[in-house]
Formats: sequence, structure tokens, C-alpha cells
Amino acid sequence: HVQLVESGGGSVQAGGSLRLSCAGSGYTYKSIYMGWFRQAPGKEREGVAAIHTRFDITYYADSVKGRFIISLGNAKNTLYLQMNSLKPEDTAIYYCAADGPGLVDEYKYWGQGTQVTVS
Repeated sequence: HVQLVESGGGSVQAGGSLRLSCAGSGYTYKSIYMGWFRQAPGKEREGVAAIHTRFDITYYADSVKGRFIISLGNAKNTLYLQMNSLKPEDTAIYYCAADGPGLVDEYKYWGQGTQVTVS
């Protein structure tokens, strides 16, 4: 039974920071990517950041580069997204994903999503 449970969403003012967490259970991290995706109202889901679970490889969307940081916990069963200098355009539902190729929206497992609102 595989579950990805997200937390840390909320409402913040522009320029603020927020950290999202994704706790995984029921599966084992291997030499694959985990990532964060987001979907704003009226828009398609887009890749935000991705990290390889074995090697030190990360990818970021140009719109968040320098502001967001993706990381894995020491036990590699928790995924984080540190979001700094938040902008209203970052408002979206953020999804954690596991077992995929990177920023491409082709992952096997997905979390339920957590709302981030920036005003």
C-alpha cells in the first residue's frame, strides 16, 4: 500500500517563505526521481522541482530557480520543498510525486495535494 502524504501548505504574504513536506510509506526509494508539481486554477499541472533519490541531481523550473530548494530527508522517506520569496503567481495546489523521470509529468505515485496561497 503506497501513500504520499503532503503537509505544510497555507496562506502567506508575498515575499514570505513556506516549507512543504511529503512523507512516503509503503514503497522503497530507488534510483528514480521524486518531484513537486503544481496546478493553478485554469492551468495545467506543471513541474516545479525534481530530485534523484540516489545521486545528487536536481532540476528546477526557471520560474522558481533561486527561490525554491528541493531536498530529501536523511532517511530518504521524506521529500521537502523550501519556498522562499513567494509571489502571487506561486498560488496553486502543490503535489508530491514519486517514481518519475524528472520535471516531466509522468510519475507513478501522487499525493493528494496541498494548497498554497500567496497574496
